[in-house]
Amino acid sequence: MDEGAIIEVRGLTAAYGDEVILRDISFTVKRGEVFVILGGSGSGKSTLLKHLIGLYRLAAGEVLIDGGDLARADGAERQRILRRFGVAYQSGALFGSMTLSENVSLPIEEFTRLPFTAREVISWMKLKLVGLEGFGDHLPAEVSGGMKKRAAIARAMALDPAVLFLDEPSAGLDPVTSAELDALILSLREGLGMTFVIVTHELASIYAVADRVIMLDKHKQGIIAEGRPQDLRDHSENPYVRKFFRREAE
Repeated sequence: MDEGAIIEVRGLTAAYGDEVILRDISFTVKRGEVFVILGGSGSGKSTLLKHLIGLYRLAAGEVLIDGGDLARADGAERQRILRRFGVAYQSGALFGSMTLSENVSLPIEEFTRLPFTAREVISWMKLKLVGLEGFGDHLPAEVSGGMKKRAAIARAMALDPAVLFLDEPSAGLDPVTSAELDALILSLREGLGMTFVIVTHELASIYAVADRVIMLDKHKQGIIAEGRPQDLRDHSENPYVRKFFRREAE
């Protein structure tokens, strides 16, 4: 892998049957950076995320996470790679019949042999990290949308991963709550040295947190821009990219 990279994507092609969504794309994610995947509707953002985390098999190419090839690994090696990252989905995907603490404890119970008391302590620590100290006994239906997102991030951190994948973390949130979530992401990056890969089209959040972005395009079936969002807004040679970052109509 490239020195300093924690994720390396080489020649990735993603397809559903005969329909190719992304063709031969390559990029790296550096350790400790906030890396954003963006693009217009249907550009393949969610498709790329699902292939990065191993939910779908690649049509071609490689995805290396901390040196391990998830697509080709199996058994103990696949479990090792899976434990190197956590995922927080757009809806939060919390189990409604379980408390926030029980949701966070679930991957610890699934993948370790720690006793109940230890799992409780770890769950409490993760909830505290995301500002939910004192809410562990609440059900998801008893907390706000922003708190559900935070709980989902706490669960994604349960096994101390090196990378967090976040799918549309600001979706459905008001501007103040969204800004608070942005601040949490930056705080976790600075305090824990975590790497974030975020799928979003929320420009305010992109400008607030992103070190680097890649922009996907459904017609090109791949990456049409890469760099700092401010640089792409001001200096991209592609007029569509400039309009996107300036939120201008075609």
